[in-house]
Amino acid sequence: MKNKVLSLVITIAMVVTLVAGSGFSMSSSATKAAKTYKVAMVLDSTISDGGWGAACYNAMVAAAKKSGFETKYTDGLATADFSSTMRSYCDLGFDLIFAPGNQYTDAVKEVAADYPKVDFALLNGTVKTGNIVSILPDAKQIGYMAGALAGLMTKTNKIGFIGGMELDTTKAKLASYTAAAKAVNPKVTVSSAYAGSFSDSAKGKEIAESMVSMNKVDVMFGDASAVDSGAREALSKHKGTYDIGQPADLLKIQKSEVIISSVVTDNARMLQICMEDVKKGTFGNKTVFGNLSNGALSVGKFSPAVSKAIQVKYSYIVDKIKKGTFIK
Repeated sequence: MKNKVLSLVITIAMVVTLVAGSGFSMSSSATKAAKTYKVAMVLDSTISDGGWGAACYNAMVAAAKKSGFETKYTDGLATADFSSTMRSYCDLGFDLIFAPGNQYTDAVKEVAADYPKVDFALLNGTVKTGNIVSILPDAKQIGYMAGALAGLMTKTNKIGFIGGMELDTTKAKLASYTAAAKAVNPKVTVSSAYAGSFSDSAKGKEIAESMVSMNKVDVMFGDASAVDSGAREALSKHKGTYDIGQPADLLKIQKSEVIISSVVTDNARMLQICMEDVKKGTFGNKTVFGNLSNGALSVGKFSPAVSKAIQVKYSYIVDKIKKGTFIK
């Protein structure tokens, strides 16, 4: 009996020695396996704006669900509060900060420099460092897609564009929107305006009302989040006037007699790439691009106002945009 006990003691001692010698730790392994990744979004508009803010929030949630991240957000922020809000999330141990727009660039650069162990995904950004990745939908293709549909749909040959701020991406969309509309309909003229805001829906309503009443605009496209919602409100008062939505497939999430279709950006797919890189420890020093070729851009649902003939013609044009043969 004593020999059996002695043998058991020796066996246990050998196991303990082997485990210690290998550097293996049951507690550290369990901690690593139980790691919960967290992503937070900061937003100047709101997640209920029916436009950009809502679409970006939904994209974050969809990507997080696939990647196993917890999500938080703070919306309705003033520009002066971007940095402090990001810092708060960094201090709370968040792994990834999602900044959905070029307007957050300065704040992201500032905070990322002070928190090198926190990663930052900057939508429509042009910055790439060790802990900043820019997510960049193809602004030219987006503008082409919206402009071609507007050019095909207009009856007055007058179309409109509303931007939030004069950002490089917004200016690129306007230029491409104009070029595409004129390519499919040389008679088209374009009215454009900047609201100076992404959250002032009343300003969007005012601009749209002016464009319709004074310039006879009957198809519009906006790049201004909640401002676009205000514009659609104005259009709803004028029969035969339409709007092209972005970045979500708006007709799938809301009923509207104004929206004829949407240019859909799959920000969720691009965010998912970022989240997987965070988990793998390979985040940083790159730009994640999104276009028609990799499925990050697509055409949304059509309203009954878009005839089958126009849908077929538009589909052909979108295919040319994808191949790079639409406008050379």
